[in-house]
Amino acid sequence: MPPEIYVSTDVEADGKIPGINSMLSFGSAAYTADKELLGTFYANLYILPDAVADEDTMNWWKEQPEALAACRQNLQEPQSAMLKYLEWLKALPGKPVFVGFPAAYDFMFVYWYLIKFTGQSPFSHSALDIKTYAMCLTGNEYRKSSKANLPKEWFIDLPAHTHNALDDAVEQGALFCNMLRWRKERERQPIA
Repeated sequence: MPPEIYVSTDVEADGKIPGINSMLSFGSAAYTADKELLGTFYANLYILPDAVADEDTMNWWKEQPEALAACRQNLQEPQSAMLKYLEWLKALPGKPVFVGFPAAYDFMFVYWYLIKFTGQSPFSHSALDIKTYAMCLTGNEYRKSSKANLPKEWFIDLPAHTHNALDDAVEQGALFCNMLRWRKERERQPIA
């Protein structure tokens, strides 16, 4: 059985749902469970032809002008980018597992784009949500499992959160691997 490869993925979009709104950019960072970064993928995408940007989302982007400008450079056609992404995923040395924070939003866009432009998803139709995993590890309620309420040791050596999809994918992938290590360390401790 090939090992699982955790593909931490972050999406930047101009709205709340794919198809009606467009994915502006996405980045993925492929990690082993022991935090080895195997590779990354990043693409800035042209807007979908019939999509319309969401007003609230674009108001938020006005507060992030540098990040918005960065994801509007070196644009690729969605079909071309998704075909390259599919090839990259298939070349990973194991079974890709989508990891997101929040997975529901990021996976929704990536899955829709993969199916729309390639007809397939190596992730199947499932994703691992970091916030849900944090809830399970800490025993907190889901809404209290935000980054501000998580153990500080999980955030050691993480890169900054920049709203660049690749930067944020690397950051949250490292966070997820720190959580995996934390769980394993607790399992090895003797029961008192």
